[in-house]
Amino acid sequence: MDAAQLRELPDDAPPLRPHVRVLRLRALRELPAGTSFSTAFLLRFLRARDFDQELSLKWNPKDWTAFQVFRVSLMTSEIIAMETETQRRGLKVIFDLQGWSLGHALQINPSLARKISSVLSDSFPLKVRGIHLVNEPLFFWPVFSMLRPFLPEKIKQRIHMHGADFQDTLSDFFSPPVLPPEYGGEGPSIEEACRGWTNQLLQSETLLQQIAAHPTGDIAVSPEDEDRETL
Repeated sequence: MDAAQLRELPDDAPPLRPHVRVLRLRALRELPAGTSFSTAFLLRFLRARDFDQELSLKWNPKDWTAFQVFRVSLMTSEIIAMETETQRRGLKVIFDLQGWSLGHALQINPSLARKISSVLSDSFPLKVRGIHLVNEPLFFWPVFSMLRPFLPEKIKQRIHMHGADFQDTLSDFFSPPVLPPEYGGEGPSIEEACRGWTNQLLQSETLLQQIAAHPTGDIAVSPEDEDRETL
């Protein structure tokens, strides 16, 4: 049965069950125990992607703009910035661009490039010690050329392009216990790390809502706390 025929079937049709079961299992691997997905919810993604499991799990730039993805990343970074040890030491990040398409690249305009550069340089209260890119496609270079003029020299010096042969070069910047096995290290797998981070985000739902409502305020301090501090 092809995708067009599957799309027309009712939600409880037996031929749909194997597709729903596979997608549910894959989605649950990314989330903590106790999370559930209804059949109707999963079928929305399967029907929209012609029952292609891979496409059902990917970011589609037509559904989510680059600005929205950037905004969510910035909000979740606020949680990282609350860790005292991270505030002291700063952080190094790895961006894996595997699967990054031309559609994603075309959404990075000069305005968004300026915003990203501002955050990396001086607008976000966290020290960026290094930015490492792996699996970057050829069409990433024009995007980087757009970002580069807005970056201060110190940030430019901290950006490292590793390409597809990244396992050997990443070890020059990260100790083995920090890197997952997929990147040539000895730490937790990417799947395990993502599951833990997703669990932390789910537990921080109220905090994320406060960040979204007050993006420039100190959401960790209540009005009562502020009154006490001024006394």
